[in-house]
Amino acid sequence: MTIFVDGACRGNPGPAGIGVVIRDGQTTLKSIAQSIGSATNNIAEYTALIRALEESSALKARSLDIFTDSELMFKQVTGAYKVRSPHIKELFDQVKQLAGGFESVRIQHIPREQNKEADRLASGAIEQEEKRENKTVGFIHP
Repeated sequence: MTIFVDGACRGNPGPAGIGVVIRDGQTTLKSIAQSIGSATNNIAEYTALIRALEESSALKARSLDIFTDSELMFKQVTGAYKVRSPHIKELFDQVKQLAGGFESVRIQHIPREQNKEADRLASGAIEQEEKRENKTVGFIHP
């Protein structure tokens, strides 16, 4: 399976969302856009990856090719950078545990332009949440 993941937030931290696209060949099996409340961008990126791994497991995938535009997350999960933040370390450990359930998991860093669909889903989740929170309030004047 081929998976594209992205996390986004408005402000850092701020309202955050994730986008995940899971494909088998040219067929999109699942598109996920989900608000995750207030978070940092790095937490949103990891949350998207965790959700992708969970969904792929539920779909009985064996091998995954994952694409992300988050250079920091990519370098952390591939061991090029150490994870220093305790909050991110918990998410990092969860990624490693979930990834162990597959025959192979390859992750690649790609330019943002090649991750447009996951980016659109993550940003759309934030927009939907903001619309729900900013409902217009009307007043009745006597």
